[in-house]
Amino acid sequence: MNKISKAQYEFALARIEELLPLVDGNTPVTDKNLIELTIVSDIVEEYETEHFPIGKPTIGILIKNALGEKGMTQKNLAAILGISPSRINDFIVGRAEPSLKIASQICYILNIPSDVIMDIYAESVNQAI
Repeated sequence: MNKISKAQYEFALARIEELLPLVDGNTPVTDKNLIELTIVSDIVEEYETEHFPIGKPTIGILIKNALGEKGMTQKNLAAILGISPSRINDFIVGRAEPSLKIASQICYILNIPSDVIMDIYAESVNQAI
């Protein structure tokens, strides 16, 4: 497909809004509205992938989001871990990364899947090599 212009992207977005009320989970795959919705959705996805890429989250973002979801503060987490609140803040803003031991405890406390943090650690190790 040719490069998608901003005007084409905006048209596709508007068309999606028009098509969404016309289809649902029971719409046959041969329905012209569903087919068109699929096509314009692909256009939007391609444009957004190129112009608005979503990077991998950092450990800090994971901690910050998980604290919000759990209704905890940095101070609460620090008390549980036995470290200073400023250290938690260092993790969140990216001034420091937790050790693997602290990271695994954070995962347990905040219900963050440990494989997500391990992927981030593995990626940073690979970049350092």
